[in-house]
Amino acid sequence: MLTNPGSDRVRSVRGLSRRPVRRRTGRILVEGPQGVREAVRFAPHDVVDLYVTAEAADRYADVVHDAREAGRFVHEVSEEVLAAMCDAEHPQGMAAVVGWQPAGLDDVLAAGPRTLVFLTNVRDPGNLGTVIRGADAAGADAVLVSGSSVDVTAPKVVRSTVGSLFHVPVVTGLDVPTTLARLRDAGVSTYAADGSGSASVDEVERTRPHAWVMGNEAWGLPDDLLAACDEVVRVPIYGHAESLNLAMAATLCLYASTRA
Repeated sequence: MLTNPGSDRVRSVRGLSRRPVRRRTGRILVEGPQGVREAVRFAPHDVVDLYVTAEAADRYADVVHDAREAGRFVHEVSEEVLAAMCDAEHPQGMAAVVGWQPAGLDDVLAAGPRTLVFLTNVRDPGNLGTVIRGADAAGADAVLVSGSSVDVTAPKVVRSTVGSLFHVPVVTGLDVPTTLARLRDAGVSTYAADGSGSASVDEVERTRPHAWVMGNEAWGLPDDLLAACDEVVRVPIYGHAESLNLAMAATLCLYASTRA
């Protein structure tokens, strides 16, 4: 059992909370049993090390078993060590160091996507992670993320995806005008989600390839990006709410695609 919170190994794992370390190593820290379970199931050969407390090893014996069956290193740790490794205030007994790289836009477009979501200037980690989770649940083909958005590999983003980061391709670091042009050239319609839209999400054509373009949580999409998209679409609000949370709006749009 690893019991020294000040050990080199613990500091190495904790270092993954910093973006430069994640970029240099190509590794991320996945915290919590559900995220670790999905990493082990869907990317077993990318799992470098699994760290688990004795209590969690009993509770999530299936995850530990599958990791060992895949030839991954499983380390029992004290609760103090896990807390020192993790970014979360209250770790849930399990974490894993996992190799992860973003998908490429060329590969996504070559696969002939039907439904995409393109996030521009999204700054809240929880929103970004929840959109990835919603895109996974709705069966979207990929999530596209602008270079001005929060880092997809940030610990809070990874936690918020609850493992969906290993289910759906995520493309990062995109230039917004260039990407909109690439989508248009690939025959993908672009629908800007904005309250000023004349059509609702259920009224636009959703049977052909399309991408929902979402803006910043506070100010939405600027006028030049609204003009650059094929259509501006609104999510109807029937009550007195002033607006919808970004992740909620994105999920509603994606499920409108699923219904079509």
